[in-house]
Amino acid sequence: MSKHIRALSVAIILFFPGTSGFAAGPAVLDVHSTFPRDLAFQGESAHQLNKTLQEISSGKLKLDIYGAGEIVPAFEVFDAVSANAVSAGWDWIGYWANKVPVTGIIGSMPFGPPPDVYIAWLYSGGGREILQKAYNKHDLWAIPCHITPQESGGWFNKEINSINDFRGLKMRISGLGGKILNKLGASTQLIPGGEVYLALERGRIEATEYALPQIDDALGFSRIAKYYYFPGWHQPTSLNTLVINRNVWEEYTQQEQLMFETACKVNFLWSYTNGAVPQSDFLSKFEKQGVQVRRFPDEVLDVLRETSRVVLEEEAAKDAYFKEAYESILAFSARLTHWHEIQAFKR
Repeated sequence: MSKHIRALSVAIILFFPGTSGFAAGPAVLDVHSTFPRDLAFQGESAHQLNKTLQEISSGKLKLDIYGAGEIVPAFEVFDAVSANAVSAGWDWIGYWANKVPVTGIIGSMPFGPPPDVYIAWLYSGGGREILQKAYNKHDLWAIPCHITPQESGGWFNKEINSINDFRGLKMRISGLGGKILNKLGASTQLIPGGEVYLALERGRIEATEYALPQIDDALGFSRIAKYYYFPGWHQPTSLNTLVINRNVWEEYTQQEQLMFETACKVNFLWSYTNGAVPQSDFLSKFEKQGVQVRRFPDEVLDVLRETSRVVLEEEAAKDAYFKEAYESILAFSARLTHWHEIQAFKR
């Protein structure tokens, strides 16, 4: 934890007097992750959250974090927490789009807002409220706890020179990005992070996206793919949450709940200020290994953008919460456009 964020979390403790009544809910909350336990950044962030929660609560509250598959398979975390088979999960919420469609767009909106606008929408524009309305039906309480900045566009073993190069391509890609590429003729599938390397190595897939260069390095993709493309059009901003069974959440006192909420806000700041910092170093590392770091051609991005608009509108027509979130994001972003334009520097 940086000294500034540590100082913030310690200062917050001063606002929580009288901790002798802990804990009405579980003092140790079991958290089952959709990521490998010690995966760079995403796994690390959960441990960082645990440290902050313990600091704020003077050690009265803590998390016991399990990696994907240690007890619950990655893609079963949502159902397990909803059914109270396990108390809590640590997730990228876009994994649950087939169950709760709005998580697809709140998890990450293709060609959507950058992190600063997204955070403002989530906390000040009604984004979190929309998510919670959808989760209430599943007996879940979701706390935004981590933001990942714009990811890579993916790893390929062939050049992407035109949109036709996606036709027939077997690719691992998450969220709405998969639906967009399927519409363009690709054959996409969603595979947990810990299983992607083997799928690519054995030919189950021919290309993959996953996350930031730092995380992709930890998963070893540079050893089995030649081309690394940008930008991450499908995930310009991504949200991870601490999701807690609603019955378990309501066992905690208001003070304890506030400590979880506050620890997550501190962790949100940690992820926001640390996410982009090391990524250029990893790009340099990949290039030294012989990986060709490329940008998608503009004409490819133009088609992806237009197809994204079509898919987003189709999904909005199917689900009321998705429609509400989509219209809300667009309206909120439009409010900030003039401000950003008038403040932009000429370079």
